[in-house]
Amino acid sequence: MNYQTWTQNMPTEFTTDPLWNVEAYRLGLFVADIGWQDVTELIKDKRTVALSDQLYRALGSISANLAEGYSMSTGKNRARYYEYALGSARESRDWYYKSRYILTEEVIHHRVNLLTQIIRLLLKMIPQQRSSRGIRETSITYKISPEPNQEISNNLLNNIPFS
Repeated sequence: MNYQTWTQNMPTEFTTDPLWNVEAYRLGLFVADIGWQDVTELIKDKRTVALSDQLYRALGSISANLAEGYSMSTGKNRARYYEYALGSARESRDWYYKSRYILTEEVIHHRVNLLTQIIRLLLKMIPQQRSSRGIRETSITYKISPEPNQEISNNLLNNIPFS
């Protein structure tokens, strides 16, 4: 599965929500989806059962915190949840490094790069949210719209190795 195929197969309930326009959210949801196979591999070795649980919780927390933060009415509150997502992205990257004895080098490299991209996005988003006021959405329309312009390396998202 690659990022483009994954986005095309997402339910319209996700893709028509204004949250879908947040690149860090889409990538966070994607990395949690592809992380499923990684934790399935890690759980096979009893030495990494706890690691796999921690990794999957951290991966799932990235997009969940972004979704919750996006719904906050003030920039200060949004920034707080985006910081939680940042912590989860860094935690996930840390767990991937620790799983390098089980997962392939190619998988680790891909996941670490993807998580680093999320971290960079969040490091830009957090200060912007702290300085913003009020809710961003004046009206919400739930129509199917064309995909937002993707500024993500095709090489990173379309060549996903699986262990």
